[in-house]
Amino acid sequence: MKKELPKIDEYNFPLIYKHLSNFIKIEVSKAGVNSVVLGLSGGIDSAAACYLASNALGKENVAALIMPYESSSESSFEDALKVVKTLGISYYIIDITKQIDDYFEKEKDAADTQNIRVRKGNKMARERMSILYDYSYKLNSLVLGTSNKSELLLGYGTLYGDMASALNPIGDIYKTQIYQLSGYLDIPKSIIAKPPSADLWAGQSDESELGFTYEIADDIMYLLIDKMYKPEVVVSLGYDENLVDKIYDKIKKSQYKRRMPLIAKVSERTINIDFRYLRDWA
Repeated sequence: MKKELPKIDEYNFPLIYKHLSNFIKIEVSKAGVNSVVLGLSGGIDSAAACYLASNALGKENVAALIMPYESSSESSFEDALKVVKTLGISYYIIDITKQIDDYFEKEKDAADTQNIRVRKGNKMARERMSILYDYSYKLNSLVLGTSNKSELLLGYGTLYGDMASALNPIGDIYKTQIYQLSGYLDIPKSIIAKPPSADLWAGQSDESELGFTYEIADDIMYLLIDKMYKPEVVVSLGYDENLVDKIYDKIKKSQYKRRMPLIAKVSERTINIDFRYLRDWA
């Protein structure tokens, strides 16, 4: 019999809300600052992170950057504006079209290759994160992460792009749970209802690219990761073997994205090997 992923409505919503808000408040204060800055795409993940930060720090201590590209969805832009106006937080609109197009104009040899669209998407993600870190200095803030657990496990993100951050309140929450949490947070229904998309090009869809839905992937990853079941055990519960293997393979192959840069050890104490302290080391 197929084992179901525990639904978030079985959880204590007020407790989760309080825990995530406290996480943001405590970790921000440990860094010696009072505020955060985040990229707001108009999608459900960044909206959820924004709502949590606003509750934790107060609207005056949260700033959102809306960074469209020329092919970005107009509805995503409008949804991002809904969030900042509903919460009453500061926001900045920075169009990244020119810097992206200028770069790829010089990559003429790559213009006809099949991977140019992926390269462009990665470049956009890193350009946005570069701007976020510049604004984090400008505003004396930390960059708040907006990647959920499903994306991080599947490697469905850009290293040093959207996967980068100083702290991430939703990185241990699966995509399907983000939807449930967002209902509790009272995020605009237009954001919750639309299909998940990184909005890297017109008509782009996360689930079309992945080849499976987040709902089925989250069920499988919950068993593989949280319950530590072997793939063959997950298959024995009624899941498709090819799909389980595909998801397990994505998790393994994207492990490098979830690690700090590897350092070759030559001294007695090496950073991230035997010299490891928490960020609030004093």
